[in-house]
Formats: sequence, structure tokens, C-alpha cells
Amino acid sequence: MHALRYFFAEAAASLWRGRGASALAILTIATGIFVLGFFLVANANFQRVVDRWSESAELSVYLHDSVTAEQLARIDEMAAASGLAARREYLSKAQALARFQTDFPDLAATAGTLGDNPFPASFELQLRSDVREATGAVDGLVAALSALAGVSDVRYDRQWLTRLNTVVRGGRLVALGIVAMLVLAAAMTVGNVVRMTAAARRDEIEIMQLVGAPFAYVRGPFVAEGILQGGLGAVLALAALTGSFYLVRARFGPLTFLPVPMVAVLLAGGMLLGCVAGYVVARRVR
Repeated sequence: MHALRYFFAEAAASLWRGRGASALAILTIATGIFVLGFFLVANANFQRVVDRWSESAELSVYLHDSVTAEQLARIDEMAAASGLAARREYLSKAQALARFQTDFPDLAATAGTLGDNPFPASFELQLRSDVREATGAVDGLVAALSALAGVSDVRYDRQWLTRLNTVVRGGRLVALGIVAMLVLAAAMTVGNVVRMTAAARRDEIEIMQLVGAPFAYVRGPFVAEGILQGGLGAVLALAALTGSFYLVRARFGPLTFLPVPMVAVLLAGGMLLGCVAGYVVARRVR
């Protein structure tokens, strides 16, 4: 314990002496962790929205205005016989217009000025939760319904949700690349700051070695300095991330923040990053 107190006391004094360079290192680490945390929060909330949309994914069968009762019965019969639909609902043109006016009240007045109702009648099929991932069966139903008389188009929410998930995965890769570059920059900045500290204390280090001080006492403060820089950078990033989160939530409504274990991982990650950078420099101290 005495050694640890000595390491961190020396590290804190060194940070204060070189507070300009130390502040740069801390801000660099904070930037990297803030960006990583931002992407984690954004990804968690976006994935939650996508999952909720996926749970309510519907297959919409749009009908020609000239569809007959027999054709309607045939479409409903095929949807029922497929065994894929948990719920089937027919929407007339008037009902489709009323739904639009309810969902988009700002545009309701515009829709009311149209001479003819532009919204087609449709069948809305809510798929069973246990068959949503059975893409072959759903694709077969889509193809069969599209071929029926009276059907003008068939749209399945899963198709654009799949494309949306592809975009999300691509965004994750880009985010990982950005975070990796920021982590590398932070590690290099911490290493340079610790290296400058070592150069400034060269005479003191030589005296300690001459009197037989163990290498741990010579190198320990540099490792502790890296840990302090990483920890302070992580705390600063998490504080900024928390403040930004509550500002955004106040404007856009309910959002979820990072779970406590993930916050702990980010804090530990910042400290580990500083520790590794300080250790690399400390090993070069002779």
C-alpha cells in the first residue's frame, strides 16, 4: 500500500507540473471514449426501435380499385390457408384515408382537399412471431399474393427492415474504425506525455538508480500517471455523455442509457489504455 500511495502521489504531482500536456492527453482519451459511448447509446436505442418495428412487421396487400368481391374472398382465403398470419384486416379506401389523417394530422387538411381518394384499399396481414424469420415461406406467400387478380402490389416491412439492418451494420463498422483511430491517438498522446515526464525527471531517476532504488519504484509513477490520465479522461467522457443524453432525451422523448456494467467497462477501458501507454514508456526507463 505504501508503494501504491507513493506511485500515485508522484503521478498526481507530475500531472500538475505538466498540466497543459496532461490536459491534452486527458481530452484525447475523453474524446475517444465519448465517441465510443455515443455510438453505443445510439446503436442500443436504434436497435430497440428496429426490434419494435420487427415485432409489428406487417405484410400489406394493396388492391386495385376495380377489385371484385370474389377476388377479395380469394385473397383472404389464400392468406388464411398459408398459416402465416396471426391477424388479417381489410382496409377500405375510406378507412385508409382516415388512418392517414390520424397518423399524420399535419397533412390531414391537405389530404382532404384532394378531389379523389388516392389511397388504395388493402389487406393488412400481421405475421405470427414464430414465422417472421422464415423468409422462404413469407417470400412464397408474397409471390403467390402478387399473382392474384385484383392485387396491385404487395409490400412486406421485413424487406426494408433487412436493408435498414444492413445500414446499421455498416454504420457499426465505420464507428469501430473511427474509435480505433481515436484510441490509437489517445494512446500515443498519453505515451508522449509520460515520455516528457520521464525526460524531465532524468536526473532524479539517475539518482534513484544510484542509491539502489528498485525498478518498480522508478517505473511505477509513470504507469500510475497513465492510469490517472486514462481514468480522468474516462470520467470526463462519461460526464459529457450523460449530460448530452439527458439533453437529447428531454427533446426527443424516452431513450435508454448505457447499462451500469457498460459504464464500468468504459471507465476501466480508459484506465487500461492509460496504464498500457504508461507501462510501454516506463519499460524504456533505465
